[in-house]
Amino acid sequence: MASKPPVAVYDACVLYPFHLRNVLIQCAFDGLVEARWTDEIHDEWIRNLAANTPTLPIERVIATRNRMKAVLPDADVTDYHHLIPELRLPDPDDRHVLAAAIAGKAAYIVTWNLKDFPAKDLAEYGVASQSPDDFLIDLHAAFPEALISSVKRARRNLRKTMPPVDTFIDGLQQSGLKTFPALLRQNIDGLI
Repeated sequence: MASKPPVAVYDACVLYPFHLRNVLIQCAFDGLVEARWTDEIHDEWIRNLAANTPTLPIERVIATRNRMKAVLPDADVTDYHHLIPELRLPDPDDRHVLAAAIAGKAAYIVTWNLKDFPAKDLAEYGVASQSPDDFLIDLHAAFPEALISSVKRARRNLRKTMPPVDTFIDGLQQSGLKTFPALLRQNIDGLI
């Protein structure tokens, strides 16, 4: 890779959807991004997923989190709590995410909740918020072949239920992505 991968905090809302989480983790595992998160971020997506999917065993979700932490041990940010009281965001409950970005030396917060992370509040810390759609499009612009290969591996991670490529892309679209699935459809041969 010619350029250095971006450092990004994955907000809980982008770790919640299964297919999106799978792709984002694979991109980090493949070195296209240096992912960052905290136990607080993990607790949030796990709590919401458990509340919204009561038939999903919590042990399975905890095992997923543990695998994520095992394959990306450098992603954990721990020394950030002292920064929280001084930070200002529209929703004070989101300050822990910005604090993790600052402590983790992240340039991006990847989130669906862009309104909760206004540019004016992040700029002084050298952080920007970006939707996962835009983030993945930018990763493709920086590392086109590597990103397609990473998405291909993310699909193959689903060995037991490996969906056809179109169904996999549909799953990403159902996660809220709009532009990225269209890009994948243009590169569908690379995903097979």
